[in-house]
Amino acid sequence: MDFNLNGKRALVTGSSRGIGSAIALELARGGADVIVHCSRPSKKADNIAQQIQDMGRKSEVITADLTNPESTIELAEKAMGADILVLNASVQIRKPWQEITVAEYIMQTNCNYLSSLLLMQRLSRPMQEKKWGRIVAIGSVQELKPHPQMLVYSSSKCAQTGLIKSLAAQLAKDGITVNTVAPGVIYTDRNIEALSDPVYARQVTESIPVGFYGQKEDIAGTVRLLCSDFGRYITGQNIFIDGGKSL
Repeated sequence: MDFNLNGKRALVTGSSRGIGSAIALELARGGADVIVHCSRPSKKADNIAQQIQDMGRKSEVITADLTNPESTIELAEKAMGADILVLNASVQIRKPWQEITVAEYIMQTNCNYLSSLLLMQRLSRPMQEKKWGRIVAIGSVQELKPHPQMLVYSSSKCAQTGLIKSLAAQLAKDGITVNTVAPGVIYTDRNIEALSDPVYARQVTESIPVGFYGQKEDIAGTVRLLCSDFGRYITGQNIFIDGGKSL
């Protein structure tokens, strides 16, 4: 067994930047061809795809709005036959819970939960026929330590993990592993603005036992493990990569 992914084709949602881009590149380093997904045309997505091609792997960019179920289904059709599905894309709206609108709730739950269900419904079928597949959802430490101003985001991640655990039991007999990786505080463009406040940054750092933020590459290595033959005996798990913040 090894970490080799030669001959595999992966779809990584939300992979034009942040954690998703690191995962896409890491899977390509392992030998996988990778579909780069983003919500709209993006030079960043094109750059990630080019980096993958420069490794000698195949890559294309597919745009799809995962807050729209019809667009999500179109993405699934275009990615049909993928051996690996990484559910990374999410919407995170930060505001007091009393002020959350119905539209904001729908936007977050459609992307963070419903799109996962729709993509798995469709892309798992060919995996079942081949008797091999890997599904990895990107959760969050907020499942255990919810941020007070991200109520819908944190609860939608809990729901996604429930979905993953249920499907892991159902798909195991077909050679498909289904897991969640839950990052802690990862220094990406999503967090730069909030962490630029020195008082808030100090509070966050003090809440992390190892004493520092994670990098996006800290997540990518574990995802590659789960997608490789070394991960064949791991399913239905929620693996926290958070410097101990969930403790």
